Amino acid sequence: MDKQTQIELEAAAFRTLLAHLDKRKDVQNIDLMNLTGFCRNCLSKWYLAAAEEQGLEMNYDQARERVYGMPYDEWKVKYQQEATPEQKAAFEKSHKHD
Repeated sequence: MDKQTQIELEAAAFRTLLAHLDKRKDVQNIDLMNLTGFCRNCLSKWYLAAAEEQGLEMNYDQARERVYGMPYDEWKVKYQQEATPEQKAAFEKSHKHD
């Protein structure tokens, strides 16, 4: 596979991931963190880092808007729920630093 095809496939997979997360707004970031070790905010940081590596000017809010499909503050108001004690305990357990 040539490099350009690989880049296009990876970009398509990323767009599909964002579309899937957009459809699953019921899945909270803490759930993603507890199960996978990353969340929408992590994707935003990776997107921002990639932009910076390319010499593009972008800030974290712009990167999060790309991942969330809207300004982060708007997404929080509309979709973010308070983490349950069980979610918080799972997060603490899975993210302990020894």
